Amino acid sequence: MNTRSLKTTGTILNNRIRNTLFQKNASFYLFLPPMENKTIARSLRLLSQLMELHNENPFKIKSIANAAFKVDKLPYAISSKTMEEIEKIDGLGKSTAAKVAELLQTGTMTELQNILAETPEGIVEMLGIKGIGPKKIVVIWKDLGIENIGELYYACNENRLIEAKGFGLKTQEEIKKVIEFKMAAQGKFLYAQAETLVNTLSAELEIWLNQINKDTLISVAGEYRRYLEIINELDFVIGAEDPAAIVAGLPLLKDLIFEQQTENQYTAMSTFGLKIQLHIYPKADFYLSLFKLTGNEAHVEEVLKLAGNGPFTNENAIYSKAGLAFITPELREGLDEIALAKANQLPELITYNDLKGSLHNHSTWSDGVHTLEQMAIYCKDTLNLEYLGMCDHSKSAFYANGLNEQRIFAQHKEIDALNEKLAPFKIFKGIESDILNDGSLDYSDEVLKTFDFVVASVHSNLRMDEEKATARLIKAVENPYTTILGHPTGRLLLSRKGYPIAYAKIIDACAANNVVIEINANPLRLDLDWRWHRYALEKGVLLSINPDAHRMEGFRDMHYGVYIGRKGGLQAKQCLNAFTLAEITAFFNTVKHGI
Repeated sequence: MNTRSLKTTGTILNNRIRNTLFQKNASFYLFLPPMENKTIARSLRLLSQLMELHNENPFKIKSIANAAFKVDKLPYAISSKTMEEIEKIDGLGKSTAAKVAELLQTGTMTELQNILAETPEGIVEMLGIKGIGPKKIVVIWKDLGIENIGELYYACNENRLIEAKGFGLKTQEEIKKVIEFKMAAQGKFLYAQAETLVNTLSAELEIWLNQINKDTLISVAGEYRRYLEIINELDFVIGAEDPAAIVAGLPLLKDLIFEQQTENQYTAMSTFGLKIQLHIYPKADFYLSLFKLTGNEAHVEEVLKLAGNGPFTNENAIYSKAGLAFITPELREGLDEIALAKANQLPELITYNDLKGSLHNHSTWSDGVHTLEQMAIYCKDTLNLEYLGMCDHSKSAFYANGLNEQRIFAQHKEIDALNEKLAPFKIFKGIESDILNDGSLDYSDEVLKTFDFVVASVHSNLRMDEEKATARLIKAVENPYTTILGHPTGRLLLSRKGYPIAYAKIIDACAANNVVIEINANPLRLDLDWRWHRYALEKGVLLSINPDAHRMEGFRDMHYGVYIGRKGGLQAKQCLNAFTLAEITAFFNTVKHGI
């Protein structure tokens, strides 16, 4: 019996052990804790919901659901009754009574286990989301091809649910909020989620601190300052002339629930559920404390061996005393940054202002919210970019209104007209072509050659072992029409690990075939993982910071792509969409059709 089954039925012992005990020594089993009515009712209710998902007999579904309600409301413990007595309970009958008896004896029901085996685990988890019942989950699962909560959250961000049967904008937003609440309950947050809290809390802390103690220093440190993609806690470092005055005023802070304290550290929880650490030191110790609480342990230890313990007037002074060039916080991961700093060879990291265009975006031609023209004008006039790469979904992505060959031709005509209207701004004709199960792309060569560039991505059949996933991606990379490998592992942070791949082999294949690798800037993805950026860059592979925008606001995600690119050591000259319009036009012309 797997872990999911244990959670589902609420049993205490592993089912195999319980069965063995019951068969070998029935009298011993009598001493096991009896199953409560609510646990039995939940199991019956789950069975009825799963039966509805699988479109079984509606009369049987109604009967099981009714039995669940009756058991839950019984004024006595059903476990105290004999089989004959259970059969006589109003709303049960012989068939359901037999299921209850099996549950009491073994901790599970064969019928429930069989139907669970046919249902993806993520689909079962969706049944716990308020606002969507089995009917809506069938649409999510069967029509949209979504099989877990992470994929569902991503679909909400892509605005994909509002067009589905039985859904609308209000339902989509409610589902999104419930999922965000579940994520928060885990105590982990995406960087983008923590960013809003950091900005708000920083401003409030600065105002509050200046009221208590003028000229107080404050900075965020830790994971957030290093731009890690997942934040477990926020660390704020405070330096004050009178630390005792700060400590005395802590209880006055709004929106923070203080839990414990040590000599210099105060732990609190935000109302959103994110752990917050306030580190309060004398002002003279501020920069050393900030340094210690920013870098990872290996980085801090090695630098302080060279620099000593100060005092220091700023962080630059710490690195200067150590004989090192200044290392930005995002690089302080204990990798090769200290050796590079000693040799004065640290990379000149990319900035948001280096970006000249945005590639891999979606419009109303597939599953986007805004029209192609709206997306282009936003890039041109609001973001002051030079070009836009439009990459609506390909035909296999039927759930996202993917483009068939006729619609591609129509879209290209619209792009030609817009390029005349918006010149010198340029819209490049791209496609996000699905990588099919055998590694081939979604269209014939005759169609693929009509695009300026092709982003090749996996969206289906994600359950692959490393060998299968690697072979599939390498075949796609070797296709002469593939320009960019999109979100290489398909991961969704905090919800889906993504398929396992042999990173080095795939990066080597990209290097050999002159294929760019995407840094998908959506905060849920940030894929390619920053830990592999350096290997790719060493191999001469270009990276591209792509927002995968499905609406105008989605272009802003490129900020997160820049942050994660900086962690990986990315420089502007190594980033495809930092190329000028002339440079990227020449690049596309060079790589197109394998020239």
